[in-house]
Amino acid sequence: MPAPIPGVDRRPSDAEIAALNAGIPNQPTHVGIVLAGDRERTGVLGTARPWDWADAIQLVRTIAAALGVAVEVGAPQAPYAPWHPGRTAEVRLESVRRGRELVPGALVAHAGELHPRVARTLGLPPRACAVELDLEPLLTAAADAGVLQVRPVSTFPAAKEDVALVVDESVTAAAVEQVVREAAGDLADEVRLFDVFRGPQLGEGRKSLAFSLRLRAADRTLTAEETAAVRKRVVKRAAKRLGAELRA
Repeated sequence: MPAPIPGVDRRPSDAEIAALNAGIPNQPTHVGIVLAGDRERTGVLGTARPWDWADAIQLVRTIAAALGVAVEVGAPQAPYAPWHPGRTAEVRLESVRRGRELVPGALVAHAGELHPRVARTLGLPPRACAVELDLEPLLTAAADAGVLQVRPVSTFPAAKEDVALVVDESVTAAAVEQVVREAAGDLADEVRLFDVFRGPQLGEGRKSLAFSLRLRAADRTLTAEETAAVRKRVVKRAAKRLGAELRA
């Protein structure tokens, strides 16, 4: 039953405020995630692999682990739209024992592959996956478990720079990547090795390691000058630390 609207001639009483609050429907905070395309891109370490329903479930596990919350994964008790009936899981908080009874934890997510008809209707690639995550039970459980510190996510666009460095064969890709990350500093959103090349034009015992840099600032959109400066720092530091040369 809707609560009566109080007049403006006086402050509403505590009972009227309570009645108004009681009339507000529950509005949980949900997060929706759609996974389509390549989970792992083609590169020196292997061929591309698309996202699958197990990745969607693992994503929920990763979020829960980051919050310090234990969860359990199981099959839904009934088909749940818009997911594929055989490639979907429900994720709950860890069950608790009350006396002799094991009580399931609160439902926090559904994750898996979308139904083929849904993917076609929405114009998504075949076998696209999705996650629907209820943040409230997760955050409540995280708060009960202790203090949680979260790093804010930048809403500013990313910039991209590629750099290919020629180093001695004995220099590992991990060592070069570490130098690249150090030179890029806080702006390094992602550093990825995407090519390894060896050839007579590089000289005997030399190889080229090409890295893709995704750069992002927390408080602004990066300028072309700033991204170029990062590239210069990478080349300079790699030359000083590893004897690297920029591949022409």
